[in-house]
Order: sequence, then structure tokens, then C-alpha cells
Amino acid sequence: MNNVLVFDIETIPDLEGGRRIYELDGLDDKDTASALFNIRRQETGSEFLRLHLQRIVAISVVLRSPQGIKVWTLGEESSTEKELIERFFDGIDRFTPQIVSWNGSGFDLPVLHYRSLLHGVSAARYWETGDHDTSFRYNNYLSRYHMRHLDLMDLIALYNNRAFAPLDQVATLLGFPGKMGMSGGKVFDEFQAGNLKGIRDYCETDVLNTWLVYLRFQLMRGQLDATGYDAEIKLVRDYLAAEVQTAADNKPHFSAFLEAWQ
Repeated sequence: MNNVLVFDIETIPDLEGGRRIYELDGLDDKDTASALFNIRRQETGSEFLRLHLQRIVAISVVLRSPQGIKVWTLGEESSTEKELIERFFDGIDRFTPQIVSWNGSGFDLPVLHYRSLLHGVSAARYWETGDHDTSFRYNNYLSRYHMRHLDLMDLIALYNNRAFAPLDQVATLLGFPGKMGMSGGKVFDEFQAGNLKGIRDYCETDVLNTWLVYLRFQLMRGQLDATGYDAEIKLVRDYLAAEVQTAADNKPHFSAFLEAWQ
């Protein structure tokens, strides 16, 4: 099996960037956030900030390699945004995995692009389109219709935004746990409360749901037969159970995920 990397990011408002763009000097964090939300609400009716003002606080991944499966969040709770982004693209530079996301083309990757611009993060392999490696000419990470980056939501909806569906509902429909204890809309509140660990754990359950939907997709498109699909599902269950038994913190979010996945 080739390396497959499922990824998901969690973000909060970039207060420093917002102050710079909208000349909000002198406002504290609470008032800056309120001002940014008000500006955006007047523009669109929604408080959801533009992607260049989304600051990354967690990147979680599922890596399926010939050696097995692993789920983790990049860096440490003390890592800077730049360090998180560097770790993500370093993995692509080193291993050239297929990357898999849910709405990665619409959110995660554009955010990573803007934040890489901000921090000056280099990612030569990710941006390759065939100039230095001809194998990337017809299969690279940037084209919507190539498979090096597979945006499950986009492809399953046949690139039709009227057919898009949220990961939570699709995962639940298929019998997987779906959202557990948090949602993207609560991440900023949890961050302000100092619960970065909870955000990182939540992000890991999101990538687990994405990986399970990906396995069902692979079954649907004939890349896995029923026996292979069952083996992959068992591998996930066994991995999570082992992590619960051996990890220093007992991985309570993995335990809850298994309990919900009956």
C-alpha cells in the first residue's frame, strides 16, 4: 500500500492580522474579535471570516503506510502556527503521500496556502506541477481533478456545490461516530478557555471519520474488496484500542470514539 495521509485543520480568527488590515490598533483580543465578526457579518450576513484571516491551531492526520496506521496531531501544544505548517509540508516533501481531505480544496488547503505565505514556509514538492518531476504533470496536489490530493466531499458530489454534504452527516449516515463533543464553531471559544488539547483531540476524531469514509469510498470504487475493507476497519479498531490501553493519557477521545462506533 502506498502512503495515504488524511488531514484536517482547526482554526481561530487571526486577531493580529485583523488589527493590521482593519486598523484596529488599541483594541484587546475580545474587542478585536467582535469587530472582525461585525465587519464580516455586514459583508455577508455570516461571521465566518475570510480564509486568509483563519489562524491554524491544530493539524491532525491519519497516516496509512505499509507499516500500519497512525493517528496524531502535528507538533505540540506549544508549537507555533509556522511550525505546524512546516511539519505538514515537510511530510509531503519527504514521503509524497496521497493526501485525503473533506472539503480540503474549499477550506484546509487555501488556508494553508495563505498562512504559508504569511510565514514564508517553503513546500517545493507540494507545489510541483511537472517542471522538475514529470510524474507530477498529470497527477499533482493542485489540480482539482487529480488524485494526489483527493477531496472526498468535492469528488463524491461530482464537483457540484449543490450536492456538498457535511462530514458529520455523511459519517453518521454510514454508521461512524461523526462529530464528538465539539464543532468547528466552538473552537475559538475552547481556545480562549485554554482547551487546546480538547481542540487537538477533536481534530483527531475528524480525521478518523474522514479516513473511515475514505475506506467506504475505496470499497465503492473497487479499490478494496469486502475482505480488504473489513481488514482495514479491523486495523483501525485494533489501533484505537491499543492506544487506549498503552498511551500515557489513555486517549479518552479514542475510547469515546470506539464506544460511539458500535
